[in-house]
Amino acid sequence: MNLREECGVLGIISPSKCDIASLTCCGLYALQHRGQESCGIVVNDEGLFASHKDLGLVGDVFNSDVLSRLPQGKIAVGHVRYGTTGCNSRNNCQPIEVNHRKGRMAIAHNGNLSNAAKLREALELNGAIFHTTSDTEIIAYIITKERLLTGSIEDALSSAMNIIDGAYSLVLMSPQKLICARDPYGFRPLCYGKMKDGTYIIASESCAIKAVGGEFIRDVEPGEILIFSREGTESRKEHCKKKDKRLCVFEYIYFSRPDSVIDGISVHASRVRAGRILARECPADADIVIGAPDSGLDAALGFSIESGIPYGIGLIKNKYIGRTFISPTQKDRTDAVKIKLSAVENTVSGKRVVLIDDSIVRGNTMGRVVNLLREAGAKEVHVRVSSPPFLHPCYYGTDVDSEENLIACRYTVSEIAKHINADSLGYFPIEKLNELAGGEGFCCACFSGNYPTEIPEDTRKDRYEQRLADKEK
Repeated sequence: MNLREECGVLGIISPSKCDIASLTCCGLYALQHRGQESCGIVVNDEGLFASHKDLGLVGDVFNSDVLSRLPQGKIAVGHVRYGTTGCNSRNNCQPIEVNHRKGRMAIAHNGNLSNAAKLREALELNGAIFHTTSDTEIIAYIITKERLLTGSIEDALSSAMNIIDGAYSLVLMSPQKLICARDPYGFRPLCYGKMKDGTYIIASESCAIKAVGGEFIRDVEPGEILIFSREGTESRKEHCKKKDKRLCVFEYIYFSRPDSVIDGISVHASRVRAGRILARECPADADIVIGAPDSGLDAALGFSIESGIPYGIGLIKNKYIGRTFISPTQKDRTDAVKIKLSAVENTVSGKRVVLIDDSIVRGNTMGRVVNLLREAGAKEVHVRVSSPPFLHPCYYGTDVDSEENLIACRYTVSEIAKHINADSLGYFPIEKLNELAGGEGFCCACFSGNYPTEIPEDTRKDRYEQRLADKEK
């Protein structure tokens, strides 16, 4: 529980001027689960860019007054952010806008570069001045440098993809074009669709395409560059099949919305399948199966179907407490679970309960949830987790912490069960991960330690802020 992922990206291009800011805002609402720290929209009005970006949720940042001040246009890019690298400040809000010798550019990015530290240092030694601590500004700098040497923005992006490494799903806007690209590994999802009036939508997930009234066309291939302009659409595949596909498996386990389809696989169906596998591999003798809302509900349903144990609603989530809820004291942090969740006594009282959740990171939150169920009268609590144990940090945009903070690195499964006050604990077996989405080609380095790229030399989440602090001493 309490894992977070970097962000969601959105791009829209319309054949005629329209209230494209409101349309983009609607799409960002559908991607809100991917980032709750900040959001932003940049509108292209005949080559002139107008933007609004701020900290907060989409509904708070983009009220009716703000949307009315943004001009009509034909192209827009949007972004919702949770930063795994870079502090939570207005400077790090995206999309990032660049004015350079050959025009304007706005860029939104999902993922983390594995060679970001090296690239940033090289750029700084050549005179680059950074205004943010995010990887996205590094990408923007490199594309801008390549644009000075190439004939088009898409050529510049293609050249930049030879330099940057790691996870990136990009949406990029120039005065005349909307462009998207997915890294050759395909770490993060990206897809596009079309509305009846000819408007194209690029989004991190298919649920955003449906939210604005579009029809899903297909996923962007790993390594593919797609260009949308008044001349039509163009696909460039010079970077495709250069790497083995490595979509983050946690997109299916937790990050993506259940109604999304990622690389042809239903997220809901994959989570139900995970629950069924859990029931076979880690059975429990119990009276009721419940899921931790919202990420554990689909897997709980699958566990119930496979095991024959009735499914019930045992925990209710307060929908008005977001992931940005900050508790200033330890007592407040302890009480936070009771504010966010409440147990349904009628469901769990006097029963042996199987609690399904997507993950255990440090174990503190899970322990409080187990105690919440016991206080509601649960006779036994058997915890089942629809992912393997976290044993390694992630460098590709998932907030999996350093090994010293991961409970599975310090304790055995039986010791973790005791720590969280559960009667038993079972994890999804790592050797079954490929069955989750019906094939191969996933990154599961946070479970296995097998990284598709070189491990960054500086692996701290706050590497840029810490380096600046060290310099100031």
